[in-house]
Amino acid sequence: MSKKIGSIIIILLLIFFGWLGFDYLHYRKVNAVSDAAFIKSDDLALLSFKVGGKVIAMNKNEHQKIKKGEVLAQIDPTDFLKAKEKLMHKKEALEKKIEALQLKRVRVQKNLTLQSLIADQEIEALGKEIAAKNAQCEALGAKLEKIAKDEQRFKVLLQKRLIAREKYETIHTQRVALQKELKAMQKAIEALHIKQQELGNRAKIAKNQKNSIKELAKQIASLTKEKAALASTIDELNLKISYTKLFAPFDGVIAKKFFDAPKVIKKGSPVYAITDPMKLYCEVLLSEKKMHGVKPGNSVKIEVDAVPDKTYNGVVESIAPTSAATFSLVPRDIASGEFTKLDQRFKVRIKLDNIEGLRAGMGATVAIERR
Repeated sequence: MSKKIGSIIIILLLIFFGWLGFDYLHYRKVNAVSDAAFIKSDDLALLSFKVGGKVIAMNKNEHQKIKKGEVLAQIDPTDFLKAKEKLMHKKEALEKKIEALQLKRVRVQKNLTLQSLIADQEIEALGKEIAAKNAQCEALGAKLEKIAKDEQRFKVLLQKRLIAREKYETIHTQRVALQKELKAMQKAIEALHIKQQELGNRAKIAKNQKNSIKELAKQIASLTKEKAALASTIDELNLKISYTKLFAPFDGVIAKKFFDAPKVIKKGSPVYAITDPMKLYCEVLLSEKKMHGVKPGNSVKIEVDAVPDKTYNGVVESIAPTSAATFSLVPRDIASGEFTKLDQRFKVRIKLDNIEGLRAGMGATVAIERR
């Protein structure tokens, strides 16, 4: 009887373990199972300053909550502020110098315009006066020539006693007076020519003043470029001053604080690592041998090692188009012909229906339903 009972127990155990084996194999046939799964966060950032300097404030500690736009840390901006103040004074001095040169250019331009107008009017009037004097000289010359001939004729007549001496002396006096008048007119014309030359010299001076206006314009342009360069440098300093404050890029939690203040750091040195615990997903490194039947939209069951009594549900959101080894730092070299076939893994992203109790970095086991 005892042998019979023992045989029944053995048969029952064989049936039980056989059923367990069948269930195990069937489960892995209809599901792609992998324990190479981890909980990750979409918002996980390593924060650093864009400038180097002495950190004077670290406002948050590890595991503290943060709000987007909140100041997390600050570098001493004194050096940047002093450099900016120095450049601002230099810029103000340049602006005053440019303003003075512009006023000088306007003043010189006005004077030059006025002088040119007066000179043109004087030259025109002088030209007319010289022309009139020349015409008078020609008329006097012609008249003098006629009287001189008459005088010679009257002299001959006087010598022959055909005319009275008074008549000869009258015409002689007229000739002498005309000669004096002609000489005076010629001197007046010479004086007008001298004045004309002076006006020409003034025109040359005006031309030189035009050159000085061009030189002033060049100086103003050069100083304006220098001012623009200073403004650009000041803008860069303003940007660096804004970089002395480290702001939270999103709502989340401080995952790691790398040091305490005060401390001198270089640009790009890590300051905080932050994460958003509300934007979690599951990433699976799935073997290529298990990829068949796995598609976006397939339902997933996730068991997290840190939460043993709970099963999470999810959906396949996306599958990487290339294997994880494709972008490895040291790619495999098969050019020599030596090749060992290795199992390739593909990243599968799973959207979680519930994230209660989960944290980024937790390990998990997933079962993806095949279709």
